[in-house]
Amino acid sequence: MPVTAFYAALVAFLFLFLSRNVILARRAAKVAVGDGGDKHLLRAMRVQANCAEYAPIALVLMALSESLAVPALILHGLGLALVAGRVVHAYGVSKEPETLRFRVLGMTLTLLAIAVAAVMALAGAVLNWTG
Repeated sequence: MPVTAFYAALVAFLFLFLSRNVILARRAAKVAVGDGGDKHLLRAMRVQANCAEYAPIALVLMALSESLAVPALILHGLGLALVAGRVVHAYGVSKEPETLRFRVLGMTLTLLAIAVAAVMALAGAVLNWTG
């Protein structure tokens, strides 16, 4: 599954970057567990957690779609939407004050990738059942 692997790696690098931001915010706030009431740390934690919450289902659906022979062009479209959505969302939510248009655009791209990947996986599964 080379297409999904490519986008999974890109999302992993984004996640590592977001994790770095949480670590730096923890050090600055001198907070080991939780957010300690620090708004900057809480924001960094939520940006990272949001990526952890949405990216896996998109990548699983992409991998299933790829295993069911969904065309690579569609998979690349899904991957690009996912990566762009996660980056744009992280950027928008990381800003203080938050940039709502980037947050909304990021979530729209992410949810679009999940929805289309779900449809592709479902269609691929049904086509494989019917022969």
